[in-house]
Amino acid sequence: MNIMSVFQAENQTIQYMNQTRMPINQTRMPDFIMLGFGNLHSFSILFFILFLAIFLFTVFGNLLIIILVSTNAQLQSPMYYFLCHLSFSDLVMSTNIVPNLLGTVLSRGKKMTYIECITQLYFYSGIIVTECILLSVMSYDRYLAICNPLRYYSIMDFKLRTFLSLWPWLLGLTFNLTGVLPMSKFNFCNDNTIDHFYCDLLPLQRLSCSDTSVIELEGILLSVPVFIFPSGFIIVTYVYIFHTIVKIPSTTGKHKTFSTCSSHLIVVGTFYGTLIAKYMIPSKGNSLLINKIVSLLHTVFTPLCNPIIYSLRNQDIKKTLKKVSRQK
Repeated sequence: MNIMSVFQAENQTIQYMNQTRMPINQTRMPDFIMLGFGNLHSFSILFFILFLAIFLFTVFGNLLIIILVSTNAQLQSPMYYFLCHLSFSDLVMSTNIVPNLLGTVLSRGKKMTYIECITQLYFYSGIIVTECILLSVMSYDRYLAICNPLRYYSIMDFKLRTFLSLWPWLLGLTFNLTGVLPMSKFNFCNDNTIDHFYCDLLPLQRLSCSDTSVIELEGILLSVPVFIFPSGFIIVTYVYIFHTIVKIPSTTGKHKTFSTCSSHLIVVGTFYGTLIAKYMIPSKGNSLLINKIVSLLHTVFTPLCNPIIYSLRNQDIKKTLKKVSRQK
């Protein structure tokens, strides 16, 4: 009877240890295995070439906008100044995510150290914050240009536009520290595989054995100044913009005025649409693949679409491209 009691106690201890998920070798800095899109099989080479081509076009397109705006006098208005910052943020996003994606596609999985994972998370979350605020700054620029055109250049002078362009980067590089720094104190459990193609906060929270409630609360609180305020500000500015456009008597004048902000409006819709879809879709069960596809649209295709949208819909950039091509 005593022997049976001993065996039962041992079995209960083993079950308890399995349920509590003991940390990996008692270390806080494990290596992670990024699964990516591991079920591509014979299509892996094809998708590798596709993603590599997208990455190269993204880098080329955003660098082209930065160079055009920096070297041409007709593109020196505040709108194109902010566009340069948007293109640079897209460059950071793409170079931070896509090389890791290429590694997971080619090798059907990729090993990442803890430091690499946290660094990628830091720059990814930082760029998200930066672009949210930067897009609201660009909407304010369009509001001034359309609703107060006579005072546009006097208000949006060099000092103000420099301040408005640096502020999103400062907030982006500091706000996300509240979520990234606590990660350095986390213990991680036996499962070190992340079924994604980059390090995101939610998968790391699920792997952690530590209490993540503080970070979850911080994420909810920070969503107000980072997401809700900028998106609400964009909505308000465009209400005023549309109200001003409606008052323009001629159809040609309405079309010409709206064309100056249509590119920005499309970029805002694409950015916030994919961002909302990404965090509304749960990362469990059958929806995991959908979540990865939405994340792919958000981190890979959006940085590619932004320079295309501005190049195709903006007459000044199209004229500058034609001028540069003729000189060559």
